[in-house]
Amino acid sequence: MPKALGFAAQAADKPLEYFEFERRDPTANDVEIEIAYCGVCHSDLHQARNEWGGTVFPCVPGHEIVGKVTRVGSKVTKYKVGDTVGVGCMVDSCRTCANCEEGYEQYCDNGFVGTYNGEDKHSGGVTFGGYSNRITVDQDFVLKVSDKLDLAGVAPLLCAGITTYSPLRHWGVREGHKVGVVGLGGLGHMAVKLAKAMGAEVILFTTSPSKVDDAKRLGADHVVISKDEEQMKAWRNSLDFILNTVAAPHDLDAYLTLLRLNGTMTLVGVPAESHPSPAVYNLIAKRRSLAGSLIGGIAETQEMLDFCAEHGITSDIEMIAMDDINEAYERMLKSDVKYRFVIDMATLKQK
Repeated sequence: MPKALGFAAQAADKPLEYFEFERRDPTANDVEIEIAYCGVCHSDLHQARNEWGGTVFPCVPGHEIVGKVTRVGSKVTKYKVGDTVGVGCMVDSCRTCANCEEGYEQYCDNGFVGTYNGEDKHSGGVTFGGYSNRITVDQDFVLKVSDKLDLAGVAPLLCAGITTYSPLRHWGVREGHKVGVVGLGGLGHMAVKLAKAMGAEVILFTTSPSKVDDAKRLGADHVVISKDEEQMKAWRNSLDFILNTVAAPHDLDAYLTLLRLNGTMTLVGVPAESHPSPAVYNLIAKRRSLAGSLIGGIAETQEMLDFCAEHGITSDIEMIAMDDINEAYERMLKSDVKYRFVIDMATLKQK
């Protein structure tokens, strides 16, 4: 079994540190990948610090992975050595339940296997993620990545990209729609880019006046300061769809009233504490819907990557060295990043 190098959290109250472990040799259906870049998701911080509970230590985070194929199993038909590929939030699922058979592996009735801190069905224990130099994954959970795009900027598409693309596609966002995006962070900036590429008129809602210019640079047609009641009132009963990316508890009614008849607001941010319960009347009054969405299936994730290649879309990133991950976590807590940290795995050296 090949040795892997990485960074792991050994306990919830400990910083991430250098860690050596073993990856499995490729089985018949496996692809071995040399990781070039791995994005840093807020979920990584939650898991490393056990803020959601259930983290098994040591924990090697990372589920926004891009790299090159180095070995393939005897039955692998989708990839060859040298291919540029990606791995997102899942590395397996039951594949037999109704949801898996329909291509919704993220909603597997038996629970999908997370890229890290999931049940390792091959080696036992838990899976280790992309804060490492290599990973071995079943070919059915590996994705093709276009060489036309900046590879580092592609990495966050494997989570932030698909998390925003999937609801935009599911609720049929298209030309002529007015789409609100709440929050301009790692998810929000991707939502703006994707909704604009789908032809929508994009309205970005933020509490920060300092983000107005950047939101317009990213493609927003309008920027609304959500703390300004008059600005919010101007958009009442007008939006077809709202993608709410904020991962902190806040008043959902302020946004539900902006939806027109049959409009939907979909939540993709996961706050540590629940949002205040919305007023039922705001849903009834215009037959509005409040929904949620979780990443995307493998086929849809490939569709998203192809869409981004066609439209030249990548994430806005700040590259960091592996040794800087703990500082990056602290900066991420302060929203001090535009808009996603990406680890350059060439900086990960044996110690």
